[in-house]
Amino acid sequence: MSEETLAGFAAIIGAPNAGKSTLVNTLVGTKVSIVTHKVQTTRFPVRGVAMQGDAQIVLVDTPGIFAPRRRLDRAMVGSAWSGAEDADVICHVVDAPAEARLAAGEAGAQDKKAGEDVRRITEGLAERKTTAVLALNKVDQMDPPALLALADRFSKTGAYGDIFMVSASTGAGVEDLKGALAAAMPPGPFLYPPDQAADIPMRLMAAEITREKLYLRLHDELPYQAAVETENWEEGRGSARVHQVIYVERDSQKPIVLGKGGRTIKAIGQAAREEMTEAFGRKIHLFLHVKVREGWAEQRGFYRDVGLDFES
Repeated sequence: MSEETLAGFAAIIGAPNAGKSTLVNTLVGTKVSIVTHKVQTTRFPVRGVAMQGDAQIVLVDTPGIFAPRRRLDRAMVGSAWSGAEDADVICHVVDAPAEARLAAGEAGAQDKKAGEDVRRITEGLAERKTTAVLALNKVDQMDPPALLALADRFSKTGAYGDIFMVSASTGAGVEDLKGALAAAMPPGPFLYPPDQAADIPMRLMAAEITREKLYLRLHDELPYQAAVETENWEEGRGSARVHQVIYVERDSQKPIVLGKGGRTIKAIGQAAREEMTEAFGRKIHLFLHVKVREGWAEQRGFYRDVGLDFES
């Protein structure tokens, strides 16, 4: 690479369901982080690699920052702040419509909770005096006057060097944000090959793909007490045999995942297999099993496998 190249890390932080994963996927130009309608689905940092001219931006999609209640929560929040502090620039993603509803006194319980998380992050950024930009997301759902008022309010906090109005889902405003992140990268050689989209082991990415399909399929039937582990990966000639286990915490949750006559797990497996085949560029033979493991979220091995700190 030439001496003019830039390369560094941009941490994407925000409250759960702000649209961080969608923004990372849009910046990279391909899917590297799972996206569902449920909040708090990113459990560990996923590095997406975005190129902008002579700059390489390694995007760290952190777990949402929220008020932690249990060990897994504390580990995820700790991971998010750690990723932010180690980055060359921080991008705080905010659900703009939710903030506008909050300001207008029209917020529901979820908006209020998210608003508390946003305030916690803004205060944390101001205290740390770190380089941060604000991405007001989902602006396609807002009226211009309310959006400008929102931007003005955040500007007065002093926590942000710049504010961008974007829609991660439509791509509006994302190129301007990408340019700013690229400009914040320090001089240096590229950290990854220019055509590499993500830095995540295939086993872990495969587990995330299945976990996404699990959540999308079951909606509110299954709470967050579920994890997916890739137990075995066997490479063949132009294909791979992937064996995964879906862990639930209670016996009563197992039939929910299986579905009547095994229909639910079959549908989850089909959707996951199709995406894996496209993502990994080879035919995937996927085998799913469901096991009950009480208290999996309190086991040290789970944290080690996904790169979280068990002692948080």
